[in-house]
Amino acid sequence: MKTAAFFDLDKTVIAKSSTLAFGRPFYRAGFVGKRTLMKFGFAQLFYVLFGADEDQLERARDQMLNLTSGWHRVEIEQLVEETLEEVADPLVYAEALLLIDEHKREGRDVYLVSASPIEIVRPVGRHIGVTNIIATKVKTDAAGFFLPELEVYAMGPGKADAIRDLAEREDIDLSESYAYSDSITDTPMMEVVGHPVAVNPEKELRKVAEEKEWPILEFEREVSLGTRLRQPVPMISGATVVAAILGAVGMALVKRRRG
Repeated sequence: MKTAAFFDLDKTVIAKSSTLAFGRPFYRAGFVGKRTLMKFGFAQLFYVLFGADEDQLERARDQMLNLTSGWHRVEIEQLVEETLEEVADPLVYAEALLLIDEHKREGRDVYLVSASPIEIVRPVGRHIGVTNIIATKVKTDAAGFFLPELEVYAMGPGKADAIRDLAEREDIDLSESYAYSDSITDTPMMEVVGHPVAVNPEKELRKVAEEKEWPILEFEREVSLGTRLRQPVPMISGATVVAAILGAVGMALVKRRRG
């Protein structure tokens, strides 16, 4: 059987909310007005400072559906692709990039798993070398324009369900797979794999990780996508990052034996 590594996107691989980060390009392209742009800004600030609980994410989902209704799927993905480096400088955690590369070298399939729309996640994934995507999908009409309805909602339990379905289709051994996230809302996703890892965890997830003796990693070095595309990231080796994870796992096992 195959194994895989599942990475939450926002505040795990990248340092911002992927959806909110594109507020200004959407404004310049005429998709949103100035008032909506200000809401993007305040929401981004709140998200960075305090994270987002499930109720906030549900409200954000409904607002997103109302806002994007009538937008064209292809136009949105093209806009994200064209403005990605402008928005994402710096955006990506170097430690995440190295960890993704290390999982690939060890033969694991790597997936980005995000509640953000796939039209935003897919271009980000291409730029960091991850083409396997699990993300929210908004329904469209026959011409490709968004409707205010969801086809797939990859948030909370929805992520876990999508991973289980994928594992069944692709013959993935989840007990030997990894999952990385910063958010308590991703606990269902982390519990379906044998190796859950909390990354820059918010308060609630840190508490759960400590109780369950999951490894905890702190990603700090933000780099631009240009760095990723043009040259190796000037950072510690991927083996060192993995060694840190294995060390944390080892400490958890020692604590468990002592208990």
